[in-house]
Amino acid sequence: MSQTATSCFVLAAMLPWQFFASAITESGNSLIGNANMISKVYFPRMVIPVSSVIVSFVDFLISGVIILAMMLWYGFSPDWRLLAIMPLMVLVFATALGIGFWISALTVKYRDFRYISPFMVQLGLYVSPVGFSSDIVPEQWRLLYSLNPMVGIIDGFRWALLAGESPLYWPSLLISIILTLFLLISGTMYFRKTER
Repeated sequence: MSQTATSCFVLAAMLPWQFFASAITESGNSLIGNANMISKVYFPRMVIPVSSVIVSFVDFLISGVIILAMMLWYGFSPDWRLLAIMPLMVLVFATALGIGFWISALTVKYRDFRYISPFMVQLGLYVSPVGFSSDIVPEQWRLLYSLNPMVGIIDGFRWALLAGESPLYWPSLLISIILTLFLLISGTMYFRKTER
């Protein structure tokens, strides 16, 4: 793989990862950072972590335009697979929102949890296929590795942005969708339960 192709390969993975990491970090600290407002005015508390994820999503969209321009500059022209970016964006948004609900509720309940979440995000960078291809994982461990919901999402972004030059492991994407639904539903329920 050439230097240019390697750069685009990593950039295609950094796009969803940066959004995910930023959204998790911001939503985890959102309730504590807005404690004065929460104690003075009543409104649905869920708005605060959602707004943190939306702010990170705007950064994600701007980065996406820049990365697409860079990829065109390097000679990677997208094809019909680029249409898959929209559902993948919804998927990464829902994953970040579900985990954001969990972390923000846990941070309020256990104040020291805010020191653990940056460590978890950093660890997640190394266990997600950002700087490497998930193809290097042996076949017998591939499904287990896919229990990280970002694996299918990152592979999907690479497949869509690099015009299929990076293969997509469909079972991994299906597992990401199922885990995202679970995280979003359970995170919403846990947040509502601890909202008071």
